[in-house]
Amino acid sequence: MFGNSYTPVKFERDCEVVMVPEGAPVELPAGTVGYITQQMGGSFTIYVDGRLFRLAGDEADAIGKEPPPAPKLPDGATDEDVEALVMSQLKTVYDPEIPINVLDLGLIYECEIEKVDDDKRRVSIDMTLTAPGCGMGDILVADVEDRVGRIPTIEKVDVRLVFDPPWNQHMMSEEARLETGMF
Repeated sequence: MFGNSYTPVKFERDCEVVMVPEGAPVELPAGTVGYITQQMGGSFTIYVDGRLFRLAGDEADAIGKEPPPAPKLPDGATDEDVEALVMSQLKTVYDPEIPINVLDLGLIYECEIEKVDDDKRRVSIDMTLTAPGCGMGDILVADVEDRVGRIPTIEKVDVRLVFDPPWNQHMMSEEARLETGMF
């Protein structure tokens, strides 16, 4: 899948995962064997017995991997530093079926950062999905909220799912279109 190799893994403990593309949570028992088909942004897409499952990065130890590091701001961080880290965190959220992050996919329509006081901020994000009925929509929204919410000084993240205008492949970054062959 787009340059990723299939890495065999064995679940070392019972672990909750999400079925792709349905978005339904299920538990895979310890001893389950599968193959990592996508490992990007800290989460994993794992193929097990003809099905795809998404494993959150915080659960990476279940397959012997390290969870993603916490985002850090430099001392005396400016508003620009915070904005750059928000964009960087958005680039760690990947669609589990398409190995492209939500920012390069063009799913983020708006991102506003409001300074509440000197060391607290709120972030409001309007995002969409590649298809309105996407079963992974709630998972992607939660991922965006979680990743941006981990940034020091961010006290609240509000993600609003919108479908106007409808997403199309021309909203993807040029790099993403080249990578997927969608010109």
